[in-house]
Amino acid sequence: MVLKEIDSKKFRDMVRVATHRLGRNAEFINSLNVFPVPDGDTGTNMNLTIESGAKAVAQNNSDSVGDLTESLAKGMLMGARGNSGVISSQLFRGVYKATQGMKTLNAQELANAFSNGVATAYKGVMKPVEGTILTVARIGAQEGANKANETDDVAEVMKAIVEGAKRALKSTPDLLPVLKQVGVVDSGGQGLLFIYEGFLEGLLGEEFADRYQPDEGEMDEMINAMHHQSVQSQLSTKDIANGYCTEIMVDLTADVPAKKTFNLDEFREHLSKLGDSLLAVSDEEVAKVHIHTEQPGAVFAYGSQFGQLGKIKIDNMRIQHETIVNNNEENQESVDFAVIAVASGNGIRKLFESEGVNRIISGGQTMNPSTQDIIDSIKKSGAKKAIVMPNNGNIIMAAKQAAEVSDIPVGIVPTKTISQGLTAMLSFDPDDSLADNVANMTDALDTVVSGEVTKANRDTTINDIAIHQGDFLGIVDGDIKVAASDLIVAASSMIEKMLDEDSEIITVMYGRDSNKKEAQKLVDELKKKHDDLEFEVHDGGQPVYNFLISVE
Repeated sequence: MVLKEIDSKKFRDMVRVATHRLGRNAEFINSLNVFPVPDGDTGTNMNLTIESGAKAVAQNNSDSVGDLTESLAKGMLMGARGNSGVISSQLFRGVYKATQGMKTLNAQELANAFSNGVATAYKGVMKPVEGTILTVARIGAQEGANKANETDDVAEVMKAIVEGAKRALKSTPDLLPVLKQVGVVDSGGQGLLFIYEGFLEGLLGEEFADRYQPDEGEMDEMINAMHHQSVQSQLSTKDIANGYCTEIMVDLTADVPAKKTFNLDEFREHLSKLGDSLLAVSDEEVAKVHIHTEQPGAVFAYGSQFGQLGKIKIDNMRIQHETIVNNNEENQESVDFAVIAVASGNGIRKLFESEGVNRIISGGQTMNPSTQDIIDSIKKSGAKKAIVMPNNGNIIMAAKQAAEVSDIPVGIVPTKTISQGLTAMLSFDPDDSLADNVANMTDALDTVVSGEVTKANRDTTINDIAIHQGDFLGIVDGDIKVAASDLIVAASSMIEKMLDEDSEIITVMYGRDSNKKEAQKLVDELKKKHDDLEFEVHDGGQPVYNFLISVE
């Protein structure tokens, strides 16, 4: 049977199944790590990115595919995390641009949309690298375009896109030597293939497409998103018609007196009469509810008919709103220029604050903030202009994307490490212009060499260095330089490779998996050879890395 077009129902199925398929395989994607360190988060980032898009699609009742691709693109843009997440969002932004105003998609239009997505994604990357998600997207789109010249069956075009992407993914180790060295395919490309395979399954009507339900973590994210969206839509406290933000969790497996059979549609229908901003989601074992109501007791009473109530929460939003408005007014009066940094670890946060950073976004190597997280931080600063320091190479693209859609002028200082961020702050002058500050802070990055010490999570060989699981790795500006079974040996050997005749100061920040005694032992070892250098030791409290080192 020839499938001539994709309508809104089919497109919703495609998005839903793709999101489910990627989510089920996120941990596998994380394991495809070109470096043997515990920082693989591509699967997590791509999963959160497409989940954000899928939720936007679910909230759009339009029967036009063009409207739904717009929601998918905007949702992914706001939820984009990490390089692969941002590139994915750009890919589907191009799909949206090619499908604007289209109620359905035929085979040629589907192929054109994917081709336009690839063109948009390549434009969004300053230095495109082959052997990555870009290659998988490009070859998949080429195969789709070729098939569209032969058939008007949209399913056949989607199959060709999947087969092309699969073939491209297998070629990534031949295009990127580091992938072949470690023996993996590109993680971002693998994530995109899962999305495309999900699209195909949804298009063909695979059985589990209609059985997908969000897990408990997704439920919490959806509830939080619904609450913040609805609260932010209020113009003033007096506009809040239903003042109690009420949440319940119902254990559907528990026996209760006169227990009723649970039906999600009927459940929602009844609750919708008790308030607004309703979100009710469930799986086979638990139902979660968020609603703004004047009758929280009625919500509790109704939910308890279907099982045992677990978590319950009531917040008076009128009081909350007045507090937020007052705080925002105070901040906006006092802040002209905000500097925003991404960091993880209490000690590192304090260091940034001591150097004049106004706001800290929690995140780092294994916890990349989304575009929306960065936008929210810019807005909450109440500033007229802002600078963002990502402090991680995997966050720079999301930061740039946030700057493009921000309501105020935002400059990005492309810091790839915490050490670079701290050094850049020394060149910040609140009396200078945004452009001058960005230029001066960026120039300062060349004056610091950054080192990181962490543990390997598997055996491999990188740059002719034999690495064993559990070894301590010394990574200098992104390249593994040292592997050793002893922490101090690895750290001191790495620092030796960071030094030159202009080196003056070595700063050691120890993390959660290390301590001050080990840091001091490292410094004592270095002083034996380098008594002319200055040393600083700080409790960074960072995860993943035993030591973060800077040499200036």
